[in-house]
Amino acid sequence: MSAAGSEKISAWIWVALAALVLLALAVIFVLPNVVQQYELPLTPRVAQPIVETPANPAPAQAATPALSPFEEAQIARQRREAQDALASLLERQTDLNVTNVSAWATEEYDAAVASARRGDEFYRVANFADATLAYQESDQALAQLQERRPQEFERLMALGEAALLASNAPTALESFSLASQIDLTSAAAVDGMRRAQVLDDVERLLAEGDELQNSGRLDEGRALFEQASALDSSHPRISELMARNAQLQIDARFTQAMSEGFALLQQSQSDQAIVAFERALQIKPGNPQAQEAIDQTRTELTLQAIEAQRTRALSLESAEQWKEAISAYDAILALDSNLVFAQEGRDYSARRVQLDELLELNLNNPLRLSEAAAFDEANAVLKIATDLARDLSQDAQMSMGPRLQSQITRTEQLLQQMQIPVQLTLVSNNATNVTIFQVGQLGTFTETTLQLKPGRYVAVGTRPGYRDVREEFVVGFGQQLNSVTISCNEQVAAVDRR
Repeated sequence: MSAAGSEKISAWIWVALAALVLLALAVIFVLPNVVQQYELPLTPRVAQPIVETPANPAPAQAATPALSPFEEAQIARQRREAQDALASLLERQTDLNVTNVSAWATEEYDAAVASARRGDEFYRVANFADATLAYQESDQALAQLQERRPQEFERLMALGEAALLASNAPTALESFSLASQIDLTSAAAVDGMRRAQVLDDVERLLAEGDELQNSGRLDEGRALFEQASALDSSHPRISELMARNAQLQIDARFTQAMSEGFALLQQSQSDQAIVAFERALQIKPGNPQAQEAIDQTRTELTLQAIEAQRTRALSLESAEQWKEAISAYDAILALDSNLVFAQEGRDYSARRVQLDELLELNLNNPLRLSEAAAFDEANAVLKIATDLARDLSQDAQMSMGPRLQSQITRTEQLLQQMQIPVQLTLVSNNATNVTIFQVGQLGTFTETTLQLKPGRYVAVGTRPGYRDVREEFVVGFGQQLNSVTISCNEQVAAVDRR
């Protein structure tokens, strides 16, 4: 190696040695001051008072033995533990102070603070172990208060609600205020404070409204209840008083409708009375009083209608207007199908209609009686009519009536006339063979006389080579017929069959 290289290496060695010297000086003079001010993990120490050395120091006493590094480390650890416990309780204290803990847990909070102050006293004399215990005791007490906040919140809310019910505004306001401080996000607590602030006004409005309501001024009372509800819709008495007001309003309208209905009944306006009672039933659905009034009124109307139709039916029976009487009885049965008098009256009127029609049939069409079956039927109908007339004459409450009497009389006369023969002369040409269907074959003749009962007859004449003739005629019944001519005079042209 050259001389120049040796000189260069020696320069670097001198620089390194100088740095090492400086580092050693720093360890000797600077590091103790740093350690004196900070301990791991670099937590600031509690400032220690500086003790000045007097100019003329007293005679030196026996020196305190120096602490070993192990003892110093134990003390440092105890200091850190005390400081950690203090930091935790200070954090809890800050959290609790936001909720005004001294107002809702005064004794417990004061006890926790006292434990913390006792820890401070131990700390000042460097009794870090006891300080730690005192701080931990305080921290645990504050932790219990934090855990107790939900229960305390519920207790204060319940207390506030009870105070509202008791109309105790100051207690309610205080309780809800403390609850709102425990839970800053509680809308219920804020609403409770608002309700407590207006409680006195609400109670005043409810008292005035209740007084008006009790005096019958329902609308005015309800208006005050609505004002109170606008201030505090959750007040329990508001819903109670409003419900009572609504019921009183219903009762008043119901009573008015019922009174109107009974007044109309007194005026014999039953239909309008039912309308009033039905309005009352709409106001109070299912009310037995209104339903009974409706039923009774309808029953009365039905009875009135039945009596009116019954009177009409009896009048029509007396006038022998049997079809109209049936209509009256049908109207009665439509109101009450179980009425026996209407059932019997309709049946009787129907039989009288049938008898009347049979009698009128013979009287209006006497020619039909020329047939034996019709004549026998007419006799049977006449017997029914005469038997009925006899029964009616024996009933003091019923009479035969002029129509039936006239029908019986005219039918008897008609049947008697049907038995009296009428002389009739038949004229022919002595070449025509004459037959009367109801009598028999008469043969040829120029003139012959017959005794015929009243009725319709058909005479037929035949003659070889001549056209047949047919003659219908009526005997009796006021017919002025003395003779009938039956002759075949129209010759039929011969037909060449070749």
